[in-house]
Amino acid sequence: MFTEAVRDLPVQATSRVEAKKELVMPFTQGLQGHASLHENATRHEIARRIARLKGCQFSEEIPADTWAVFPYLVPSETLVGVDTAADLGVFGAEDFLGGVVPQAFVASKAITHPLLTPEAAAPDGWSHDFPTMVADAVLPGFTAFSRSDAMQAAEQLLRLGPVRIKAVWETGGRGQSVASDMAAVKAGLAEIEDDVLAEHGVVLEHDLSEVETLSIGQVRGAGIVASYYGHQKLTPNNTGSMAYGGSDLIVVRGGFEALLSSMPAGPLRTAVDQALLYDTAVKACFPGFFASRTNYDVAQGLNAAGRWCSGVLEQSWRIGGATPAELAALEAFHADPELQSVRASCTEQYGPQEVPPNAATVYFEGDDPEVGLLTKYAEVRFDGDQT
Repeated sequence: MFTEAVRDLPVQATSRVEAKKELVMPFTQGLQGHASLHENATRHEIARRIARLKGCQFSEEIPADTWAVFPYLVPSETLVGVDTAADLGVFGAEDFLGGVVPQAFVASKAITHPLLTPEAAAPDGWSHDFPTMVADAVLPGFTAFSRSDAMQAAEQLLRLGPVRIKAVWETGGRGQSVASDMAAVKAGLAEIEDDVLAEHGVVLEHDLSEVETLSIGQVRGAGIVASYYGHQKLTPNNTGSMAYGGSDLIVVRGGFEALLSSMPAGPLRTAVDQALLYDTAVKACFPGFFASRTNYDVAQGLNAAGRWCSGVLEQSWRIGGATPAELAALEAFHADPELQSVRASCTEQYGPQEVPPNAATVYFEGDDPEVGLLTKYAEVRFDGDQT
């Protein structure tokens, strides 16, 4: 595996020379395109802290055609295409913080559910096996790439109860609506243009009530592997709507097997088992996929019949909302090689706020033109309590 270009090696060279990457750089990769001020600031601070963790230099982003060596990358989005990743010097998990997928749709919510029929419209590379493999790990739902398929899928799902309509690229709960009848479904789908629907698809999923969203994931960096489970927090944003407010994680040193060894049977264990099934299915069904950061959101709540349900909502193979907490845990493990577990958290608060004094790392504090006043910080606890 190529892990780094030799210092002063021209960027045009592509031979897989083994060398240590000594430069960490944020990199804008446009799956979703636009990033806000606070998102860019967070990504740059993540890159700075990874550089410190690895004992490397940090560089502000510069165009790839000017690179003298391949840097360790912190991309804004999942990288699409093995060849594209290789052109950037990304051949394996030690080369970047994020993931590589063979086609763009693999990085979206679209892969989570089956098509209405095997003959339904779908992008090249679509896997019919994947939704079959993850059927026990997700909620009832369909993915559709045409308006007629979406309407028929919704009609089937409405027999179970309200349907959640989800734009496949939106994050943080944005781009979603809940429909209780076909008129509301039609109105929800009307928000998606025909060309967007045909290219990216839409997810229709059975809606839960009294929902708690869990995060299950793994991150690697500076020779350390850390795995975690945790809970997402919601907070009112500057318009009064509920938004992502951060994550509280239990993080262990090692792979998912180390995480499982610390967990008794129960809802949390169910969420981890479902996330691991999803992770295994991705690797089996989409050749070329690899990642150094994986995160799976799992919803647990009551279905329309009042029955408790659990299922993976979506995946993230790029830096995300929980990354500041993940990085805080990596820093703690790096500082103490004997440390086996920590509690790590990240918080996003809107409006005028004060950062707590207990060694919190600030990622953003200011007025974002798009979201208003926002403070983002991370912190870690060393009490070893796994409950």
